[in-house]
Amino acid sequence: MVKQLFQRLKPFLKPLMAVVLAVVLVFGTADGAWAAAGGRIGGGSFRAPAPRMSPTPRTYAPGGGGYYPGGGFGFPFLFPFIGIGGGFGGLFTLLIFIAIANVVVRGLRGAVSGDDYTAAAGSSNPPVAVAKLQVGLLADARALQDDLNRLATTADTGTSQGLAKLLQETTLALLRHPDYWAYAASEDKQTRLLSAEQEFNRYTLSARSRFSAETLSNVNNQLTQAEIQAKLPGDADQAPGEYILATVVVATQGKLDLPNISSSADLRQALNQIGAVSSENLLAVEVLWTPQQTGDTLSSDELIAQYPELKLI
Repeated sequence: MVKQLFQRLKPFLKPLMAVVLAVVLVFGTADGAWAAAGGRIGGGSFRAPAPRMSPTPRTYAPGGGGYYPGGGFGFPFLFPFIGIGGGFGGLFTLLIFIAIANVVVRGLRGAVSGDDYTAAAGSSNPPVAVAKLQVGLLADARALQDDLNRLATTADTGTSQGLAKLLQETTLALLRHPDYWAYAASEDKQTRLLSAEQEFNRYTLSARSRFSAETLSNVNNQLTQAEIQAKLPGDADQAPGEYILATVVVATQGKLDLPNISSSADLRQALNQIGAVSSENLLAVEVLWTPQQTGDTLSSDELIAQYPELKLI
């Protein structure tokens, strides 16, 4: 019975196996085929700022009293005047009043110093905002690739001033191409300094993992550039790409609430917010874009498959 069933199905086995093999090959290599090479620029540090302690002022008390921390009057200054004019009783009352006032002032200063110390200790783990902004542009914005490639080879990514300049120039380059904005997405998280680096790395690794390779990188002043294989003549006959994707990841002290992007106005607001971060507050920044090679672009299918979080604007 089984043998007869096998004989009947035998003519269909070869075509079925061919279909299964084709499906495996297509879907098994889809991710690799859709991943394009990318570029990366940035750097930064997540070291805690040094606490600022206010030194206690020291005041010189004349009359043999010497130096007294925190200022104010002390008994060595007052006792030499006991019995000099005005009578002992009135002067003694004045001395008691000044002594009590001195104790109160010292107590208040101690309380303020304690508050300053607590604030300084808390500043070792200040609030930090980590944000990611993605912009998908039409392929006509190829000048953006040239701008980012130029920044990758010239930017100073080893100093906070250089990173702030990189952030400003990147946001300006994106703001100059509003007619080509097609897709966008934003994500941000409020955290503390001790866990900010983990969130920052999560955003950057997510973007980097979608590249087939990093062919141009300048991170913390370490410039690396891989050879790009020249396109074959037959490649020009393939369907042209349509999009370029740029991703900006920022970590800054304080708050950075990006809007939920659903329009060009939201994207413009988000770019302005990120670009305005000062060098004093900026902890780290990375700019990632794909494809990195000038003239190369992503098709609509590639963009949607690799970046499903993007929204049409």
